[in-house]
Amino acid sequence: MRVPNSVVLPVGTHVDCCREEEVEEKRRDIMARITDMLAERKSNLAHFINNLEGSEEPEFYMDQWERLKEMESCTLTILNLVAVNCTDHQDIKKLEATILEHVKNEELFPEVIRVLPPIYRQVEAAIVDIAQSEEMAGHGMMDLQYLLSKLSQQEHLANLGRELLQDILRYLHRIGLVVWYEEIQHLESTVFLQPTFLITMFKLLVRHCLVQQLESIS
Repeated sequence: MRVPNSVVLPVGTHVDCCREEEVEEKRRDIMARITDMLAERKSNLAHFINNLEGSEEPEFYMDQWERLKEMESCTLTILNLVAVNCTDHQDIKKLEATILEHVKNEELFPEVIRVLPPIYRQVEAAIVDIAQSEEMAGHGMMDLQYLLSKLSQQEHLANLGRELLQDILRYLHRIGLVVWYEEIQHLESTVFLQPTFLITMFKLLVRHCLVQQLESIS
């Protein structure tokens, strides 16, 4: 909701736990809830903006007003929900195909035709090699400065600077090849070259039955 021109594809899982008629009913309910949520957000923003504009000294709230107007201008495209049975490999492939179909839609993503500089592909290929090398730890974590030094050892990347590497990492983070939490102070110097490790950790720590499991321990 805070990202300009963002596109959201809702995905409903656990289809295998529902009857066929339930899936369609839940799909309609979820899309209706999303529509109501967006309408409420738009109404709330308009209300807050009107309050600031109608205050006795609106100039004191100019920063807040500008932030609210910026949020109000953020368009949000909600695509049709995709229902998935995560135990069925074919359903996962269908989801993948649906995502690729949407991503290639130039109306949704005008920048999809943007051509990347060759060094982006070179760094991407080099990072894939590092992540798959035998010396890479199982957790796939690597210090940002150490990653830069590893990449700079390659002749065609000898002039790679930290600032350019950070730009490339932002791109690789967006496409999901790596995970880099640059906005979190304690993690800004760490790059996760194997995002699947994080997914495994989250699966262990964040579970719908975690509370019951903890309570069952005497």
